[in-house]
Amino acid sequence: MKTLTLDRSDTWRRLRHFYVLTKPRVNTLIVFCAMIGMFLAVPEGLPSAQVVLFATLGIACVAGAAAAMNCLIEQQIDARMARTRARPLPRGELSSTETLAFSLVLGGVGLLLLYHAVNPLTMWLTLATFVGYAVVYTVLLKPRTPQNIVIGGASGAMPPVLGWAAVTGEVGSDALLLFLIIFAWTPPHFWALALYRSADYARAGLPMLPVTHGSRYTRLSVLLYTCILFAVTLLPFATRMSGMAYLAAAVVLGVGFLRYAWRLYVDYSDKLSQQTFRYSIVYLSSLFAALLVDHYLPY
Repeated sequence: MKTLTLDRSDTWRRLRHFYVLTKPRVNTLIVFCAMIGMFLAVPEGLPSAQVVLFATLGIACVAGAAAAMNCLIEQQIDARMARTRARPLPRGELSSTETLAFSLVLGGVGLLLLYHAVNPLTMWLTLATFVGYAVVYTVLLKPRTPQNIVIGGASGAMPPVLGWAAVTGEVGSDALLLFLIIFAWTPPHFWALALYRSADYARAGLPMLPVTHGSRYTRLSVLLYTCILFAVTLLPFATRMSGMAYLAAAVVLGVGFLRYAWRLYVDYSDKLSQQTFRYSIVYLSSLFAALLVDHYLPY
């Protein structure tokens, strides 16, 4: 009985290691934005429950596979960084072969679900997103240029487009507007993290903006991109994609983000940088939730 209990405990521990590889907190935000895209794609009423279910599962699987591939490729870098050295690969809790197999199987299942239960366009767009993150960003951009998160942010901005394509079978202009919001959000979000983790990135040899251009330049970049983001988030109202409720939420949330960015620029501290990073996550989640609520208001 004791041996059986130990075996079960070891199995659950290994399953948790695989789960951690998928970066569940990041994956949750990805899936949430994709689902918002699904609901906004339907002018009136609700999208098909079957499409929402299989699209959500497929996108989540491929996103998890991309995260696992990122962990595989960056395992030596992760081992040198305080933020990531506790991940399963640097600790030796999973092997490279196990991680590769897990990523390929999980990604393959997700792509098959999308192709057969949703539509081929969504599958191909999701595959392109996987390649954009796991290969273009992780292998080509991140170790070579401080603009890695700006260029590579395109793959991170795809979830609402994937959701939109899952429901409509096409990519509309409103879907591209949702893409633009996340694309503009990504640099200030990530640079807020990079600022208080700059020593980590320098130790790992990664050319993140605070490492190559210094703190003040990065803080100015955060402020400028936050201004761009504020303007971009007003476009759904300007194009009549949304109404006054969303506009009010976008302004309130945007002013909050601008306040953090300004304070970060004029009076930096690691604590404030952490707070800005955390607020940016709440900001994006709340902004997309406001889009959804506004979509179903009886104007």
